[in-house]
Amino acid sequence: MSDIKLFRFGPQSMTELPGEAMQVEKSLQSLFEANLEALLGIRFLASEYVTGPAHGGRIDTLGVDEDNCPVIIEYKRAVNENVINQGLYYLDWLLDHRKEFQWLVLEKLGPEVAKDIDWSTPRLLCIAGDFTRYDGHAVKQIARNIELIRYRKFATDLLMLELVHAPKQIKTSSTAISEAKALSENADLDPYLTQSIGYRIAQADQSVRDVYDAVRTYLSGLGDDVQVKELKYYVAFKRLKNFACVEVYPKAKSVTVFLKLDPATVAIEEGFTRDVREIGHFGTGDLQVTLRSMDDFSRAQPLFQKSYERS
Repeated sequence: MSDIKLFRFGPQSMTELPGEAMQVEKSLQSLFEANLEALLGIRFLASEYVTGPAHGGRIDTLGVDEDNCPVIIEYKRAVNENVINQGLYYLDWLLDHRKEFQWLVLEKLGPEVAKDIDWSTPRLLCIAGDFTRYDGHAVKQIARNIELIRYRKFATDLLMLELVHAPKQIKTSSTAISEAKALSENADLDPYLTQSIGYRIAQADQSVRDVYDAVRTYLSGLGDDVQVKELKYYVAFKRLKNFACVEVYPKAKSVTVFLKLDPATVAIEEGFTRDVREIGHFGTGDLQVTLRSMDDFSRAQPLFQKSYERS
């Protein structure tokens, strides 16, 4: 059971707001679907998506996250409902019907999003008023990208989301480097390879890799709920939504971090922080932080912490 409690305090009293798990019927599903970007950083595609007569399924909610990864959302309507197995069933269908999914993205979000769908880490989100200990144990044994999210409704207009379980995925820098070096022989054949995060880490000198390792370790250690996703061009660090996206630039000898912070609330320092609200870039975040040394890394830590706390 959830141990989250919410209190309203006044000058002379403290009152607990009783929390309840709303009935997971169409009303709650509709609430999530109407506010997916605000709640989870996901763009809505479809509700009650029928997977076809041969498969015989109906996916509760389909979407695309801020890293352009496909997302399936299933709502657990009863304590004994096996929503995890059901979601895995749909996840396998999704991987077997990539073209159908991309056509849906094309229709709803346009060609630019459709062509950039990242199939490396499709996500399954299971949302429920509560989970059993068996649910938590099961997802730890399954090597798939499954997240458990608990919700509670307080008063008439407060909705609480708690990330109960998320896979913690990260490649060590040595693994990323060895993989990139194995591919680097084909760099002339694949010009896009030189833009990949793994290749750039491999090409960076040791001082830049030291800064990258320090950033990666610090961001992933901010909390047990931090997820790490190595995508083609950057590494994303997220809770329910991204709070940092990291890139490496060997020629500039720098590590760049994009944070989910309002640049207007930060003292902009030339060469260190930058407002990128109107500037295109990989990943998400409006504040760019450029690190060229361990001193820069130390200066950036309060910003990393603030972005994590607000995510």
